[in-house]
Amino acid sequence: MIRPRPLTAAGLLVATALVVAMVLLAGMAALGTAGDSDPDDAVRAAPAYTPSARGTLRGLAPAGTLIGTAVDPRGLNLDPAYPGVLAAEFNAVTAENAMKWRNLEPSPGVYAWAGGDQIVDLARRNGQAVYGHTLVWHNDVPDWVSPDWPAEQLREVLRRHVTAVVAHYRGRVWAWDVVNEVLDEDGSLRDTLWLRKLGPGYIADAFRWARQADPDAKLFVNEYGTEGRTGKADALLSLVRQLRADGVPVDGVGFQGHLDAERPPRDVRGNLRRFAALGVRVAVTELDVRVRLPATGEGLRRQAALYRETLRACLDVAACVSVTVWGFTDARSWIPGYHRGYGAACLFDADFRPKPAHAALLDELLARRRSDG
Repeated sequence: MIRPRPLTAAGLLVATALVVAMVLLAGMAALGTAGDSDPDDAVRAAPAYTPSARGTLRGLAPAGTLIGTAVDPRGLNLDPAYPGVLAAEFNAVTAENAMKWRNLEPSPGVYAWAGGDQIVDLARRNGQAVYGHTLVWHNDVPDWVSPDWPAEQLREVLRRHVTAVVAHYRGRVWAWDVVNEVLDEDGSLRDTLWLRKLGPGYIADAFRWARQADPDAKLFVNEYGTEGRTGKADALLSLVRQLRADGVPVDGVGFQGHLDAERPPRDVRGNLRRFAALGVRVAVTELDVRVRLPATGEGLRRQAALYRETLRACLDVAACVSVTVWGFTDARSWIPGYHRGYGAACLFDADFRPKPAHAALLDELLARRRSDG
């Protein structure tokens, strides 16, 4: 596994420079007129961020454990506090949307690498590992890919995509979500363009193409609704077992972790262990914990407890290599736009103030450090 490098003095200077630059941008924006701006993309005023006196998530993470976050380029470019919090708190990053196929290849053979490259380059400067997301997903197929094409043409287009993306980031991305959300709610293979036209073998093909493009990257299957012991998790276990028995290079399983504070999953720790018993790495890849709005003290307490229990489950399983939160600030969370009546799902609020969930993760990391001596 690629280990994150310590945050160097140069990395700290870069993060500080980014924050200063964004503060200047905020001041410039204040001199202009607000009538022409999109309020969602307006440059936010710079709130104060001061790391906790107890430490940061990345500073307290055990050796070999990545504490990561998804990265939104709008946050990097528009929220003055965002780059500094990102650099200080996390030792790994995932591109939230910038590496998805629809965004990377808007036209056949025409690649838009800038968004993904920005994240990878920033991660290098900050001493952070990069987790690639995602190579094959039914929701991000470009419009120019036609379902009417014959199977061989579709297979070749998919092969070129997987190969091109992994090769472009070879040596700079430690792991990839090779296939994402391939199971339906009942545990059957999801009815997608790839399954209909190529059959179930497309999953194995994608892993083999990725391995050829970067033999050192760790290759994951990523799924939601499988964090605890569910029928869908049982089906995922069977799928991974079969793929590995067939010699498919599946190195890991990612459990997304989009959770409801009022409905915690059942036996996360035991579930991670039974996947680890297959000989794969496991990871929590997209953790957020939504609460009913308006958020109450009790809701935030439940949220904090579920964040902490999820981290604890990972730390209790030797094969669990990372916990990644799906965005760290409520200012850029996808939850309110997708789950009506819910929000406040992240570790920091919209003004980048740490919430009880952040304190709960620090508590768990500190307790682990004391217990380990």
